Amino acid sequence: METKNENISILIVDDEHDIREILQFNLENEGFQTDLASSAEEALSIFSSKHQLILLDVMMSGISGFKMADRLRKEGNTTPIIFLTAKDTENDMLTGFSIGGDDYISKPFSIKEVIARVKSVLKRTRRKNDPPQDLIRVDDLILNLQQKNITIDGATIDLTKTEFNILLLLIRNKGQIFSRSDILDKAWDDNGIVLDRTVDVHINRLRKKMGRYSEYIINRKGYGYTFNHK
Repeated sequence: METKNENISILIVDDEHDIREILQFNLENEGFQTDLASSAEEALSIFSSKHQLILLDVMMSGISGFKMADRLRKEGNTTPIIFLTAKDTENDMLTGFSIGGDDYISKPFSIKEVIARVKSVLKRTRRKNDPPQDLIRVDDLILNLQQKNITIDGATIDLTKTEFNILLLLIRNKGQIFSRSDILDKAWDDNGIVLDRTVDVHINRLRKKMGRYSEYIINRKGYGYTFNHK
């Protein structure tokens, strides 16, 4: 059965085979994807951007969990890390947090506790990485509600006030069809007389500026315009 966790990949790093298997079984039972490493060296060789969280044992031969975490943070990697350790002194906890750990679980641990902590850290870091509320994203097209422009694949594209208002109206109401009269009523600030066909002119100009995203603005003949993006 599919779950909301199915696209979340967790890297489990522990030198104890039984612990790796227990964590893998229970996390995959919750719908997560997992990869296993028995050492920090192995973990660093398989770690990639697909991993959204690391469960990291502290006491391992070779590179310790603390040293691995410190290396990742110095490289600018911000992937959440939950330390697993038999050491639970205050100094050890402070060390873990000071080098960029997101949580700290003492062994022996309850599987329910691990799963709860994993979900809590993922929720917290997801919220932290959410785009600001003044940005609306459609793939690599981003509307900036403060600057009143759009960026496509990182390139800023300036729109007229009316073009921006039309695009904002359509994107905020994906799938809803707006007649020309609707668009004139909701996207125009001018008090003068504006013909329905003026809407077509502005949308044609908008489409030219939107490049490959222009195909998402659909003209339903006889009905009006809609933004159709799956």
